[in-house]
Amino acid sequence: MSAPLDPAQHAEGPLVQRRGRTRTDASTTDQRLLDQGRLDPHTDLWRVMRIQAEFVEGFGALAELGEAIGVFGSARTPVDAPAYAQGVALGRRLAEEGFAVITGGGPGAMEAANRGASEAGGVSVGLGIELPFEAGLNDWVDLGINFRYFFARKTMFVKYARGFVVLPGGLGTLDELFEALTLVQTRKVTRFPIVLLGTAYWGGLLDWLRATALAAGTISAADLDMMVVTDDVEEAVAAMLASRDVPRDRSGRDA
Repeated sequence: MSAPLDPAQHAEGPLVQRRGRTRTDASTTDQRLLDQGRLDPHTDLWRVMRIQAEFVEGFGALAELGEAIGVFGSARTPVDAPAYAQGVALGRRLAEEGFAVITGGGPGAMEAANRGASEAGGVSVGLGIELPFEAGLNDWVDLGINFRYFFARKTMFVKYARGFVVLPGGLGTLDELFEALTLVQTRKVTRFPIVLLGTAYWGGLLDWLRATALAAGTISAADLDMMVVTDDVEEAVAAMLASRDVPRDRSGRDA
């Protein structure tokens, strides 16, 4: 295991700065791209090259990764929380079954899954994102990339993972979950298992979807069937293993 990360570090794209180095601009790259008050058409044209480079870097780093599972969850999960222990167990079991484990590379539940995979001798991947309050990649990431743009990072998750396991998490986790569900529902990706780990945590969300969204006709019963909700790490791993036995559809995932 490498030396612990400096808690004062931050990442700006692939660049990591530590020990007192500060940003020259407190904003993030995504913010500068999307902030309507800072539009500069000439600068935006040059940003296309940076965006292209970010995709090239991600594709190059992950091209030989092999079968992988994305694990999402809160950066705020304490080390002594049951969800952290569950994340470690999940990462370990996925690695034992030959899957690489891909997380957002941060602390909390992400760290737990990376830790389990790394301790089991598996491939532990972290796809970080430039944030003003993020400490950088956790110390259990063996292969890490820091992204400037959320959309480039999200593409890497979906392209290189063949399924997602979602631990308890907040807005970022919900964003990743519902994006995955939308991609499956619209068949942008096919045969893509999604497991929610933690029935007590996720039960209220599923109840709302059934009682409100399904009742209103804004989703279908088949949409709810896209998710498996369980407390059992082995059941989550089994769902990922089942997807391994189904050939990928070239009209979908490999397009």
